[in-house]
Amino acid sequence: MKPIIFFVASFVLFSIISSCGSSAIKPKPEHKDSTAYVAPVAGNLPKDEFERYHNEIQDFYEKKLLRTGFNGAILVAKKGQILFEDYHGFYNLHKKDSLTKHSAFHLASVSKTFTAMATLKLAQMGKLSLDDDVKKFFPNFPYDNVKVKDLLDHRSGLPNYLYFMEQLGWDKKQHCTNQDVLNYLIKYKPAATAPDTHFTYCNTNYALLGLIIEKASGMSYAAFLQQQFFTPLQMNDTYVYNIGDSATAMPSYDYRGRPEAFTFLDCGIGDKNIYSTPEDLLKWDQAMYSNQIFSKETLEKAFTPYSNEKRGIRNYGYGWRMNVYPNGKKIIYHNGWWHGNNASFIRMIQDSVTIIVLGNKYNANIYHSKDLESIFDSGIAPAPEENEEMSNSEPAKRVERKKAHKPVAKKTGVKRHVSRKRK
Repeated sequence: MKPIIFFVASFVLFSIISSCGSSAIKPKPEHKDSTAYVAPVAGNLPKDEFERYHNEIQDFYEKKLLRTGFNGAILVAKKGQILFEDYHGFYNLHKKDSLTKHSAFHLASVSKTFTAMATLKLAQMGKLSLDDDVKKFFPNFPYDNVKVKDLLDHRSGLPNYLYFMEQLGWDKKQHCTNQDVLNYLIKYKPAATAPDTHFTYCNTNYALLGLIIEKASGMSYAAFLQQQFFTPLQMNDTYVYNIGDSATAMPSYDYRGRPEAFTFLDCGIGDKNIYSTPEDLLKWDQAMYSNQIFSKETLEKAFTPYSNEKRGIRNYGYGWRMNVYPNGKKIIYHNGWWHGNNASFIRMIQDSVTIIVLGNKYNANIYHSKDLESIFDSGIAPAPEENEEMSNSEPAKRVERKKAHKPVAKKTGVKRHVSRKRK
């Protein structure tokens, strides 16, 4: 495939000094940010360099994925040049129809990268401001001082709809839409915390952003993404799921290969429900090294860390997780998990490296894709995987419930219930 290349070389070094919303909370420490992004250099890699990368990636692929029942796709590229790409297994495990480069996988929370960039695109177009109060779009919104930017960086303090919809009596036989989520927030006002005081990963933020995109653009969420991203980038195998796609969308399976059931939470947009392929995601990745769709300023906003209350390398920008290392290196990424779908999308922006692994049969080893980072930079030690995508997955929540109430036999033969903490 031909990567989309419009190169603008840029080097920006800046400091982020933020303060919390309450004087009772200690000020955030000064945080030195690294380069927002570096455009990849044109040209093919030398043959020996290409072969070294290819062989090391293949070794990881065979040992960490294929040996653990992997059913999915992998693509690794540097400077837009594909180093390794493979499709293993089946679109439908029962029909045995092989996966191809056109097989679109459910991206789960990797969908948030599109929602965030769509919001930033609207800000770039002057259709909204990141400082807009959410009440500007929803006058009856019951929470004060929640800004659009608080939704983007998960600092809104809002409760998670994956939990409260069911707890507040939603009929699980009915599909739950984004508007239903908003209506429940307005009607019941479930407990929330003060905005912009701390980071809490929450799917509600991106469900609301899906609605805000529609309000600000005057188009459906799917139509706006199609017009602004998918069509210009020729992402021909990428789409936003709706209920009409149920018969043709790729199914997902648990680790044993049993089909995952459709649930009442499967119709939401913004936080999930974009389907795509590794090659289309590479186009998406490459577009963010240029000014073709986003300005340099917009990209810098997206890739700036905003939650600096705690020391450490892990942080979150606008729709992107990141690891910011003391040496100035920054890894931009997002993981996803929904039903049996696992996704890992990693951008080593200073090295112009892209790592994409998608699967539709549950396999936690997909998140070990971070191990591939050390192939390109031996000074980077893989960081622990994030657990929020897992804890924000409805299937995961139910698995944890089962674990928490699993009877354990004592030597006396009497069964008791033991509560088990999440790892």
